[in-house]
Amino acid sequence: MTQNQNITDNESHKHKPVLAAQIADTEDFAYTDTRIQTPNFDLLRKNRIVSALTHNNWLESYKMLRTRTLHIMDEHSWKTLAVTSPTDDSGNSLTAVNLAISMAMELDRTVLLVDANFQNPSVHTLLGLKASTGLGDYLLNNTPLSELMINPSIPRLVILPAGKPLINSTEMLRSPRMINFVNEVKSRYPSRIIIFDMPPLLTQVDTLSFSPYVDCALLVTQEGTTTTDDLKNAASLLKDVNVVGTVYNKSSAKKIKYTG
Repeated sequence: MTQNQNITDNESHKHKPVLAAQIADTEDFAYTDTRIQTPNFDLLRKNRIVSALTHNNWLESYKMLRTRTLHIMDEHSWKTLAVTSPTDDSGNSLTAVNLAISMAMELDRTVLLVDANFQNPSVHTLLGLKASTGLGDYLLNNTPLSELMINPSIPRLVILPAGKPLINSTEMLRSPRMINFVNEVKSRYPSRIIIFDMPPLLTQVDTLSFSPYVDCALLVTQEGTTTTDDLKNAASLLKDVNVVGTVYNKSSAKKIKYTG
């Protein structure tokens, strides 16, 4: 998929935050216990988050990615998706956030977005959320999930931040508690899609170590950043993983392109 990352000044920044009362109650746990934070829509717009954008080709690109990804996942009854990239600065966190929001726009879906990039967490920053705790606190300190999850005032979407950076991130992602967490969130709600924002494949071992515990993966590349060798090496590492497709960020091509 190709997406234009440039946002023009004529895109409206007058969007009003969604009220908590408007949030669908399809997941009682998520919305009765989860903290609700109202985002700064100017910040979302600056960070290129689709919930703050009007209709345009860039937004349509994410809807196309959503449709094709869900089609493949539904066909195989997959619930968990890892979003990763070959190297840093490819935009996989931004892709994970926007894909999660796009999926949550589906009226029959709910989405849990988990920031599993312990060494460089950024989901909460992109969304402008205050999150000093997160998944790491659940794994290390048994902190209840209800104290960690955040609804960013977007219907049917819940965020689980990473929390403080962890040095032993690989071990944490392969721990029995983490595996139990994945199994629990997969089975709790039939309409829920769980997206894990993961570190780059070629710079950290975390994603490859965690890949056996998710159903499929999405690989994010970027023009001018991802080399042919990077892509070949990443594809080799993912040879035993169900890859639903590849996103090509910041492409100079005028037409939308998606590699499935």
